[in-house]
Amino acid sequence: MDARLPAHLEAGAIMRLAESEGGFATVLAKGEHDAGTILVVTLCRGREGILFERMPQRDGSRKFLAVKREDPENPQEFSEYLARRRRQDSDMWLIEVDIADRERFVARMAALT
Repeated sequence: MDARLPAHLEAGAIMRLAESEGGFATVLAKGEHDAGTILVVTLCRGREGILFERMPQRDGSRKFLAVKREDPENPQEFSEYLARRRRQDSDMWLIEVDIADRERFVARMAALT
């Protein structure tokens, strides 16, 4: 039996967590209901996007890691990267969170599962 939370429930929990911390969250792309990969773009006041993805660790756990950072000199490249990822994996969930304390949010997000 897989102990992993279904993707739609995890996405909802991430959105509620953002709102409980005074942030805003929205689903940019809805993926596979139960098993889709979840990627989270964090912003601070609509800028400085960082993409987090849960990655498997050697101990068998799965940890959210920053996999891409927006270049302030070329923000279009970040958007293009997200679009490419979406084309490569139509089952992927893409959630955008605008939150003041990104580090705290990501730490709390990791504790959801």
